Amino acid sequence: MAKLKYLVLHCTATPEGREVTSADIRRMHLSPVSAGGRGWKQVGYTDLIHLDGTVERLVDNNEDANVDPWEITNGAKGYNSISRHVVYAGGCPPQSVPNWQNKVKDTRTAAQLKAMETYVKDFHRRFPNVRIIGHNEVAAKGCPSFDVQKWLKSIGINQ
Repeated sequence: MAKLKYLVLHCTATPEGREVTSADIRRMHLSPVSAGGRGWKQVGYTDLIHLDGTVERLVDNNEDANVDPWEITNGAKGYNSISRHVVYAGGCPPQSVPNWQNKVKDTRTAAQLKAMETYVKDFHRRFPNVRIIGHNEVAAKGCPSFDVQKWLKSIGINQ
């Protein structure tokens, strides 16, 4: 068990307007590499924010300030044992993009923006010492396709 230090925001790196289900995430992350998946033992995210703003829990946790071994998700290499991860469906332009990191787009719908703001503000209220970051702040990736620190300031969170 480790102390929770980060909330990492992600995008699914899928085209704008395309919904992503928990089954899609599980298939992408848990399927063997030979079947087009990543071959992980656990998905990368604790929660998924759907296009309509619904938040779906993917991996249970006990909502405390520690990351228990059974709560660990594979969202950001080197940070998983001290982080929780939340993802929104989207992050790429409408067309399918093979090399999406070079073609990122903040595709959050109005409902996703509202849900993410509520989620992050609630999280920050409960865990004020946990740093909220974008995946791109700890890895060479375009994810989550927006500037998390700038967005946090716009919703009144100054870390």
